[in-house]
Amino acid sequence: MLTHRKVVRRNSIEPAENYLTDLHPALRRIYLARKVSSVQELERSLDRLISPFALLNIEPAVSRLVEALQQQQRILIVADFDADGATSCALAIRALRSLGAQDVRYLVPNRFEYGYGLTPEIVALAAQQAPQLIITVDNGISSVEGVAAARVHGIDVLITDHHLPGEKLPDAKVIVNPNQPGDTFPSKNLAGVGVIFYVMLALRARLRELKWFAQKNIDEPNLAKLLDLVCLGTVADVVPLDANNRILVAQGLKRIHQNKACAGIAALLNVAGRAPARVSAMDLGYTVAPRLNAAGRLTDMSLGIECLLTDDPARAQAMAEQLDVLNRERRKIEATMQQQAFAAIEGLRLDTATLPRGLCLFDESWHQGVIGLVAARIKEHTHRPVIAFALGAANDIKGSARSVPGLHIRDALDSIAARHPGLLQKFGGHAMAAGLTLARANFDAFRVAFDEEVCRHLAEEDLQGRVVSDGALLTEELTLAFAELLRAAGPWGQNFPEPLFDGQFEVLKQRVVGEKHLKFTLGALGHTATFEAIAFNCVRHGVAANYSKIHAAYKLDVNEYQGYRSLQLIIEHFENAADAPVSVTESLAVV
Repeated sequence: MLTHRKVVRRNSIEPAENYLTDLHPALRRIYLARKVSSVQELERSLDRLISPFALLNIEPAVSRLVEALQQQQRILIVADFDADGATSCALAIRALRSLGAQDVRYLVPNRFEYGYGLTPEIVALAAQQAPQLIITVDNGISSVEGVAAARVHGIDVLITDHHLPGEKLPDAKVIVNPNQPGDTFPSKNLAGVGVIFYVMLALRARLRELKWFAQKNIDEPNLAKLLDLVCLGTVADVVPLDANNRILVAQGLKRIHQNKACAGIAALLNVAGRAPARVSAMDLGYTVAPRLNAAGRLTDMSLGIECLLTDDPARAQAMAEQLDVLNRERRKIEATMQQQAFAAIEGLRLDTATLPRGLCLFDESWHQGVIGLVAARIKEHTHRPVIAFALGAANDIKGSARSVPGLHIRDALDSIAARHPGLLQKFGGHAMAAGLTLARANFDAFRVAFDEEVCRHLAEEDLQGRVVSDGALLTEELTLAFAELLRAAGPWGQNFPEPLFDGQFEVLKQRVVGEKHLKFTLGALGHTATFEAIAFNCVRHGVAANYSKIHAAYKLDVNEYQGYRSLQLIIEHFENAADAPVSVTESLAVV
């Protein structure tokens, strides 16, 4: 299996006019490598947000919502079953109720019974509740048949989504999606929760103009109170953290740090063992989001939504503990599936000598709710696009795809559908992740077509594993103070990655902890300074090789234990420098 990775460094070119000169030199280099060239791009004030009225169709969307409020119509939120969908749903309900709506309900499809989005089957279920308006959150842009079914029932549909549209748009009452044709909204990277937050901001502005709050004798709500939900959903959906999304995430983190998060997020942080005052965007992505997602993966996302809706801390804690149990179960299932997937890959290599550039894996025993995670893990190990499939309904199989830089996975599926009519039943997604359904009998044909499509876009050298470093740090920069500076310099995330550095160290001590992790005491070459470091999940069977000198790619972390805070290096990748010196290049462009 392809596991070797090469450390390469980002370019950080000083522009002719650099307005970041007052920053720490290393931090300036980090920002420049992420294409930040002005202090304004680093500001996190809410008044720097793009106006919601820059979104296409925002005016008619607000008009339809005002009508629903004035007539006190029944509103039904139809949500996706992931963390973005759950936070979007909770935000929509909380916002609409605070704006005066008296009858707001939600419906989230069970992925195993109904599948994704506003399908005709979901519309039939929704019609039993007799809503006058359906609002989709984090879905709907591909629901052509579902919207048509809603029209037959006399139900208006307001689509709020961020996924890429297909050739045909649904005939909805209104569509708000920054990625729909003709929308010039400057940020195409809003998550689903970001889109519905923007719609609620615009609705409040219109209601303010109409003197709605005075007429109804209700307080005008502070929608900034919902930014913890926006932050969590944005991080969980791994959308690019452009300047606009960084503001949303930073403001949400600020509320969490001030213990102003909703009861559900506070409880999820508690079961994850994270202190709100110190939580980072990465903590949300790696500890809170998986627990929330576990409900949608294994059972029903209603549990996650209810956890985010309740204001009762005790009830939120009880539901967070249920989500934690589900997440533990999910991890066990995923571990088994990963082993099976790796075994299948080894079998492919024996047959073909080299792995296909585009990997398709299918096992009848695999859990439909976990295949996305397995695809992501296999992609990380093989450095190529991966689609993992599980049994769906009847004779169908459902796939979850994860891609690598250089291949827009949704566009690749679109190309396959055009080249091979009838091969794909449906598909949708983003540049780096997508979902699809096809007949089980077509798996082998699709596997060949997918590999051919990937080969059209990616050469073999594009599939080599790379660890992208921000360069070396001076020994005097390896300090707790600089680690704190980096933590405060975020939020870090997709397309705005947390700083990663590389360098050579002497290994003074090493020991295995937790059977899978390697703990180091490292020495700086030519200096007396020593550093504590840990490399997670790098040990097999509890036994590790002995190292005298390593070349490591690492992040700076603040380790807190019994009130004492110290610097710790989190090693993302390392090689034995004594046996195989690493050549680090400066040629890689910013990624």
